[in-house]
Amino acid sequence: MVKASVRGGAEMRKRAAAIDTQKRSRYACPSCGKVSLKRISNAVWKCKSCKAVFAGGANTPTTPMGQVGNKALENQQSAGKGSG
Repeated sequence: MVKASVRGGAEMRKRAAAIDTQKRSRYACPSCGKVSLKRISNAVWKCKSCKAVFAGGANTPTTPMGQVGNKALENQQSAGKGSG
């Protein structure tokens, strides 16, 4: 169900609905691995299981650019281990 205050046509309502489902979903915790990470406020995520608090994206725990950065760091670290 989309909020009645979303204006601008069907496309905007679909986008708002997608963002709402992303916000309300639970995600896997990076520290304990359980699917219990929940959004507390804008860009603040808390694990219900291990009580860890993370800063992440506004609607999801990780942003697309953050995922690219993490992948680049992993590649750099794995390249450093192989050459030594």
